[in-house]
Amino acid sequence: MKTHDLYENPQQERLQLFVYLIPILGFFPALWTLYRQEGTRQQQAVSRLVIVLAFSWLAGLLLLEVGYQSTESFTLPMLLTSSLLTTSYFIVSLGLMIRVWKRQPIWLPGLSRIAEQGLGKHLP
Repeated sequence: MKTHDLYENPQQERLQLFVYLIPILGFFPALWTLYRQEGTRQQQAVSRLVIVLAFSWLAGLLLLEVGYQSTESFTLPMLLTSSLLTTSYFIVSLGLMIRVWKRQPIWLPGLSRIAEQGLGKHLP
């Protein structure tokens, strides 16, 4: 695992974690960090969590879209559930950013365990 001189400063590492936690856009730098196997242990753990969170949001959104397209009677509940899912994704990301700001551990029940067990074994 390589670390650059840029990441030696804890303030810059926190800034990097903030970038990872930006909803939707933070997925790409997090994926790049894991692909290159760079960054500190905490950065890699947050990257895995961000990727699992983004994929679960996207999977839920796609399933709701398929349900919306296949039935006409549940159109409004499906759209409301979709908006609730997206709002929750953004609020969870904001909550994780607040935890980074307060220097608290970044952990989500269930998703953190999936991120550590699922993605940790399959990366090159």
